[in-house]
Amino acid sequence: MTEGTLDPHAGAVWLHHGPRPAEARVTLLCLHGRGASASDILRLAAELRLDDVACLAPQASGRTWYPHTFLAPLDQNEPALGSALRLVSGAIDGLVADGVGVGRIGLIGFSQGACLSLEFAARHARRYAGVFGLSGGLIGPPGTPRAYTGSLDGTPVFLGCSDVDVHIPLARVHETADVLRGLGAAVDERIYPGMGHTVNGDEIAAIRAVLQR
Repeated sequence: MTEGTLDPHAGAVWLHHGPRPAEARVTLLCLHGRGASASDILRLAAELRLDDVACLAPQASGRTWYPHTFLAPLDQNEPALGSALRLVSGAIDGLVADGVGVGRIGLIGFSQGACLSLEFAARHARRYAGVFGLSGGLIGPPGTPRAYTGSLDGTPVFLGCSDVDVHIPLARVHETADVLRGLGAAVDERIYPGMGHTVNGDEIAAIRAVLQR
């Protein structure tokens, strides 16, 4: 296997919206969905209309963070899933090295990017500025052990999803909320009847309210 095959997201291109992270009140790592782009998720982040929030978005290799559904056995999504998680971890380490505390860093994602954001936060539980999963849930098939360690220490977590999302089972959203609460997060779970696989204005307003605090 080539190095690119083993670590497909290494060297990902990052896009930036807003102030420099060192000068921002909060820095959001923004993770796009399958088949989308860094510019797509930055447009969503821009809808928050928060001039003191920096938004950084990486572009996934091949426009996908991992090849199969997030409900597939974990090994079937490797090595891409591990590569994506390392990319996020490296970005946070880089921000911390530049003087941006973890408490000023948040994660936001839609669909596949939401799943990645939530899984990263569970595996690396710390106090973040916020974790925002739009149409997503923790990764792995039903019955996946959730033996995460650490504490989210009151991190505000927003989970928004339709009750009829064809990609995200409602039971997984509920499970995710329960697991993250067990890790000490303050979870706001909102289920929208009949919405489909998209983002609505109530979700944007809820995320804005968290970040304004």
